[in-house]
Amino acid sequence: MENNRPEILAPCGSPDAVEAAVNSGCDAVYLGTKVFSARQGCKNFTRDELRDAVRLCHTNGVKIYQAINTLIFDSQTEQAANELKQACDMGIDGIIVQDLGVIALAKSICPDMPLHASTQMTIHTVSGAEICRKMGLRRVVAARELPLEAIERLCRTGIPIEVFVHGALCFSVSGQCYMSAMIGSRSANRGMCAQACRLPFSAVCGKEERHDLSLKDMSYIKEIKLLERAGVSSLKTEGRMKRPEYAAAAVHSCRQALCGKEYDEALLKNVFSRGGFTNGYLFSKTGRDMFGMRTAEDAQQSKEILPAIHELYRRPFKRFSLDMHLTARLNSEIMLECESGGLSASVKGSIVSPAVNKPTAADDIAKQLRKLGQTAYTAGDVTVDIDDGAFVSAAEINSLRRTAVSSLDNQRFQNSTARYPCKEYISPVFSRRSNRVPSLRTELYDMSQLDEDIYDKSELVCLPIGQLERLESIDEKMCALLPRFDLHEEQTKKRIEKLQGHGLKHLTATNISHFELFGKSGMKLHGGFGLNAANSLAAKMLKDLGAADITASIELTLKQARMLDTPLPLNIIGYGRLPAMLSINCPIKQAAGCGKCSRYITDRTGRRFSVKCSKEHGYIEILNCDVLWLADKADELSFADSITLSFYSEKPDEIKRVIAAYLSGDKDNRPQDFTRGLYYRGIL
Repeated sequence: MENNRPEILAPCGSPDAVEAAVNSGCDAVYLGTKVFSARQGCKNFTRDELRDAVRLCHTNGVKIYQAINTLIFDSQTEQAANELKQACDMGIDGIIVQDLGVIALAKSICPDMPLHASTQMTIHTVSGAEICRKMGLRRVVAARELPLEAIERLCRTGIPIEVFVHGALCFSVSGQCYMSAMIGSRSANRGMCAQACRLPFSAVCGKEERHDLSLKDMSYIKEIKLLERAGVSSLKTEGRMKRPEYAAAAVHSCRQALCGKEYDEALLKNVFSRGGFTNGYLFSKTGRDMFGMRTAEDAQQSKEILPAIHELYRRPFKRFSLDMHLTARLNSEIMLECESGGLSASVKGSIVSPAVNKPTAADDIAKQLRKLGQTAYTAGDVTVDIDDGAFVSAAEINSLRRTAVSSLDNQRFQNSTARYPCKEYISPVFSRRSNRVPSLRTELYDMSQLDEDIYDKSELVCLPIGQLERLESIDEKMCALLPRFDLHEEQTKKRIEKLQGHGLKHLTATNISHFELFGKSGMKLHGGFGLNAANSLAAKMLKDLGAADITASIELTLKQARMLDTPLPLNIIGYGRLPAMLSINCPIKQAAGCGKCSRYITDRTGRRFSVKCSKEHGYIEILNCDVLWLADKADELSFADSITLSFYSEKPDEIKRVIAAYLSGDKDNRPQDFTRGLYYRGIL
């Protein structure tokens, strides 16, 4: 890259998009195949198309990263291993990963392949970056919700940080959205997101159709120099679902901005936007200005601008300087010697003959050699040494030049393509979990929900940090719920240390960073559902990280959870309004203000989704409209070591009735509006 500037990383959902991105001047592309890619809705790449993409990129000195960044199930472990092996054989430069199980698999069978932590891993703190380094990851793709100062902190860790600078924003923090799965079994963590946040949701009363979960697209291209000074290693554009013109326009704009030049923001907006762009997260300015929807006017502008954008990538991007020296001696073979960036090629032609009519002038040959139009080269030093009276045809000069360029391209491809060694995958034998009598854990929102009877019947009582701080002493069964998104982790650590001094012995780890932050604290770290433990390899990885037990992903069926071969005790979420989204933006605050908070939003069918506020940590959770109920399925939960009952707005008497139902296996008193979650219908 030029002058060690940040890498410009382009999204490619199709072979056409690769050509557009490369010809526009990107430094790297990322893409996926037909499986395990977080964008299963785009065209993606066959094996042959992937091979062609690697050749095109590496011939042009462009890196190519493959996204294997979805959760996998135990039944797919061998298929994931084959996908990793193919990436090694093809010469992929790095793998973008979300699943801890895929990380474990890659470290086992292809330990030299560079791994990048996907934004789906929700890495947003220094501790998160540090634990990625300890797991052997080479790069971290930061969460998209970070302000500039948080990005600067990540960059100071020394691990390369990749930051999204342009493209769509999900309302939920990536890796923590279950809305699409709950509504229609299309899991965002499996690459099948149905974009539930673009559907009508209203945060205010009234008949007007509103879209209070839809954010504008982000664009930090104006702030690229700030990100460069912060130490960002890679500037990434979202958009594998979009047309090649989108990738081309974004790459071109990033290059202009990095060079300190003006770029055409109107053109970029017209390619694709949702009523304009936002940089709200970068400057901690969340709220109404960040929200927007794509309009008919936006779509019409895109249609009109596409032909003009095609000009940005119609010809190869001129990446390399080419020095050429041609020697033409009478009665000897003509020779062209070329050098470019440390690569060299010598090409011999036919015997030079005397001119029958007009001899060939050196200037004419030099002019012909400089015709490098449909290549990635520009002419550098061009010299010609030709005998007086000699003749060399233009056709031969062109042929020599093309042959030399082809030789240099092949050398660059070979030099740029590392094929990592890959061990054979040995399929593990998964053992079925035996039956047991699960204990109950209660998770409360407020201390007022707790009484002595609830405490006595609970193995653990989990509460937010702020609620535990109201106690003078903390009993041994109390557990602190660590924040799921935390931009002030050092402050959180100090608060926990103080609580530990008052007797706290248990923590619920809700983000992978917590194993780094509290791994040496001496307290038990219980793995929460947000860690997305969906397979046996992930369970083993969590044990290695220091988890005392794990919670099965809420996107597993009960059958899949039963088949988890975990060395740790297994917890199941058994009751509650499951968090469908985790967001740094509040739909109610932007629509009506905190003073008029209704504590819920409404979808187009009239269903209410509670909005659970964690104001002290700066995030909200949107809870599912129906309560998860499994009390009458006790015999089917007997594989679990513990069951978590999660309470938000319930009063103590209601909580006690729920606990009694789960202890007795009550089959008669189900709530009026309840769901089985994804435990029976599963996800795509």
